[in-house]
Amino acid sequence: QVQLVGAGGGLVQAGGSLILSCSASGRSFFNAFMAWFRQAPGREREFVLAISWGSRGTQYADSVKGRFTISRDNAKNMVFLHMNSLKPDDTAVYYCAARFAYRTTTRAGDYNYWGQGTQVTVSS
Repeated sequence: QVQLVGAGGGLVQAGGSLILSCSASGRSFFNAFMAWFRQAPGREREFVLAISWGSRGTQYADSVKGRFTISRDNAKNMVFLHMNSLKPDDTAVYYCAARFAYRTTTRAGDYNYWGQGTQVTVSS
């Protein structure tokens, strides 16, 4: 069974930090692009960050650039989201995703596998 399992969400005060992790299993994720999306109540699913297999190619949403970073450990089939200077607007369910292709994308419909989501709540 192919699975992506996200973890690390919780409640944090504005200005604080949080690290989310995503563990992949069930198949080889060689050459896969990994990404994080988020969805707040009443909002569409929003692209956050993406990273290539070799970690040289990254994409950032304008809303998180300078505050969030993405990294991956291919030997462990894991990807991480490092969140700093959190704002109440960052409150959402965060989903990790994987895509097998030659180029990355910011469109949720282009990703093949998805984690179950982990809740991040930022208080003011």
